[in-house]
Amino acid sequence: MTNLKFNSLINLKLTQESGQTSQAPWKYNSVGNTDEFSELIYLNIPSIINELSDETINLNKLPILLKLSQHKNDLNGFTWMYQFPKKVENSKISNNFCDENLSGNEIKTIENETKNELNKIYDLDFDLEKFYKFLLDDEKLAPSVDFCNGLRLFIAKDPFECIISSICSANNSIARWTKSIDKIKHNWGQKIEFDSGTFYGFPSPDQFLDFFETPLEEADTDGHSYEIECYTHNLKSCGVGYRAPYMKKASQMIIDDINIEDIFSMDYDEAFDLILKMPGVGPKVADCILLYGFRFEEAFPSDVWIKRIVSHLYFDGEEISAQKTRDFGIEHFGDYAGYAQLYLFHYARKSGLMEKIKK
Repeated sequence: MTNLKFNSLINLKLTQESGQTSQAPWKYNSVGNTDEFSELIYLNIPSIINELSDETINLNKLPILLKLSQHKNDLNGFTWMYQFPKKVENSKISNNFCDENLSGNEIKTIENETKNELNKIYDLDFDLEKFYKFLLDDEKLAPSVDFCNGLRLFIAKDPFECIISSICSANNSIARWTKSIDKIKHNWGQKIEFDSGTFYGFPSPDQFLDFFETPLEEADTDGHSYEIECYTHNLKSCGVGYRAPYMKKASQMIIDDINIEDIFSMDYDEAFDLILKMPGVGPKVADCILLYGFRFEEAFPSDVWIKRIVSHLYFDGEEISAQKTRDFGIEHFGDYAGYAQLYLFHYARKSGLMEKIKK
């Protein structure tokens, strides 16, 4: 597969590692002066015809391995390519299933769908240069441009994954919640093999309902045949802690009461009120879900760190509530609220400001 190129200002590594709760970071590899990222994505292509064998392959959605490469010193674009799967779960894909055996129209459809997904996931249509002019007009935010150059939103491939990731992130470190999400995928996600390795999809809400919450619950099903530490096919063994029941109850709500696709067409306040009804979801997590899962860029996720940063920069260190912080962010930054929050947090982490305002 020939490398294709995107020409957009973006720092892929920075974007991947910024802690956005849309998903865990993609598989990373540093090769000389190049950063490489790989991840399984699903395209809205239900079937492909192999022209050589006249075989129709039905997969509901087409899984591909997306591979991105970016030179460490060039943030003005990146190249991408894809691989077809060799095996989906236990079903082997035809050895003849490759670009050479597909029609030009089918290859074009695959490339267009992939490009659309990349545009969505990395928010490539967002005008960073225009946003930087906005930042430079705010003396408090102007220094963030140097620390965050090329940082973009990292939008969810799957909004449900973002919901679970965001619940998992509450009162949790970036390293811990991303590790938990990866364990969930390895335990229950669809296993797909590519030439470059094995990758896993994210489980569905229906699957979550069948997950054991604890090792004890799992052990009870087979009469405790092994030592309790041997039971690892449960949510708490993935490191989610007290959030396990929240994840299952949120999954039940999505099945019974919430059509995820409807959220995309709601206004921000309506969507916020709906997401807030989910177990384990407070205002900060709700805004994370809306920003990183559904691209509501007026959302301003506010936790203790954002509260301290905003207080230090805009309120002379005065003690302010999370609600006041959120209201200020939405009003002050307007349509740029989500990006402003992302840049404030990363700027504080990398500039030393975070250490300065620790209490």
